[in-house]
Amino acid sequence: MSTSSVDWQKLDQDIDSKGHAALRNLLSGSQCDQLIDLYEQDNQYRKTVVMQRHGYGQGEYRYFDYPLPDLVADLREKFYGPLSTIANRWSVDLNHQVIYPDRLRDYTSICHDHGQRQPTPLILKYGPGDYNRLHQDLYGDLQFPLQMAVLLSEPGEDFEGGEFVLTEQRPRMQSRATVVPLRRGDAVIFAVNDRPVMGSKRMSRAKMRHGVSELRQGHRYTLGVIFHDAK
Repeated sequence: MSTSSVDWQKLDQDIDSKGHAALRNLLSGSQCDQLIDLYEQDNQYRKTVVMQRHGYGQGEYRYFDYPLPDLVADLREKFYGPLSTIANRWSVDLNHQVIYPDRLRDYTSICHDHGQRQPTPLILKYGPGDYNRLHQDLYGDLQFPLQMAVLLSEPGEDFEGGEFVLTEQRPRMQSRATVVPLRRGDAVIFAVNDRPVMGSKRMSRAKMRHGVSELRQGHRYTLGVIFHDAK
């Protein structure tokens, strides 16, 4: 995995203008296979969630335990720094009065000091008929405002359906839904909760949610990279 080809300026512009940005071919096919193979290794995980038991949708996901696999830890480390610049700009725009340090380990220490000590990166597994309801990955009082999802399976070959969906709710407007097309190894970076949007006179906040539409057939695996830890 290399971030040398990432156009950080375009990523910054897309996130500010749309609340999300797609990155093509972030992971290779072999790296995707490596992560899919990890799904069955129980010693890698701290928790498994069956979504239908909690009303989250249908399917399953597993939270990694510390220490994270090298590939997951590397993604988290390399993207946190550039994204913290956006996070701090958003914090000013939304009057959150939060300053995000530019190093992941410093932010992780802050999370742990507030009782959020459980790692949040995860792998999600969907089969025929599975889906994920629109939601936000908050996990505690502290939330880094951006997160990443990487598609590990190939649409049209490994599965049908299962589109990644974002919704945005602006003040006094109906919700807007966006489907983000992804191929195997592609990533999408998107807002966890609120994002700043410029209204006719002043800055306001839009509420973001994300989910996955129903799979018609096959199996779909996704890596989720969240930067704040959980209680």
